[in-house]
Amino acid sequence: MKIPAFLVALSAGALLAACASKPLPPDWQADAKGALDASTDDYLKGHTAAAAAEFRSARTATTATGRADYVAQVELVRCAARVASLDFDDCPGYAALAGEATPAQRAYADYLYGRWQGLDAALLPEQHRPVLAGGQVAAVADPLARLVAAGAAFRAGRITPDGIAQAIDTASHQGWRRPLLAWLGVQAQRAEAAGDAQEAQRIRRRMALASGQG
Repeated sequence: MKIPAFLVALSAGALLAACASKPLPPDWQADAKGALDASTDDYLKGHTAAAAAEFRSARTATTATGRADYVAQVELVRCAARVASLDFDDCPGYAALAGEATPAQRAYADYLYGRWQGLDAALLPEQHRPVLAGGQVAAVADPLARLVAAGAAFRAGRITPDGIAQAIDTASHQGWRRPLLAWLGVQAQRAEAAGDAQEAQRIRRRMALASGQG
């Protein structure tokens, strides 16, 4: 699973594979990106301990630069994966560094946690700008970014039933157990609130299967 470039770029061009005609990036960049990719993948698959260990490696590699904005970006990658899985912990690792974050990083953090009032869409990654305008997530091409957009819209109170279905289908297709269970839980709660016990039971059976209990 490849994390979108805007999530892993610690600065302009950082953490991207170097072209053959250019110097190789410093070791810390490759180390951080590899660990961050692995951490995100493990987290989405529900491998909590492995995800935490890989994240520590990514953060340690990045702190070697002494750049708070670089470390803030690593923290935002973790926050985005959590938001995609409806795990809203208010991103304490990033919050501790927010004072030294870039304007784009601060805007992205606000977007993730549903603080959309007065948010400048121009500061967001391009694929998220339409989501801010209309709350629609289907047009976001990248699977992880689509789940992140759905989680952000959910937090902002702008998720639609179609957005929930899109999140479920995306997580299911990718085999990402953690967000799949989270979004199925939302769908089940909505069915129960609507008085559709049969649909709620069907969703709960799917949740049991996805969690290995079915």
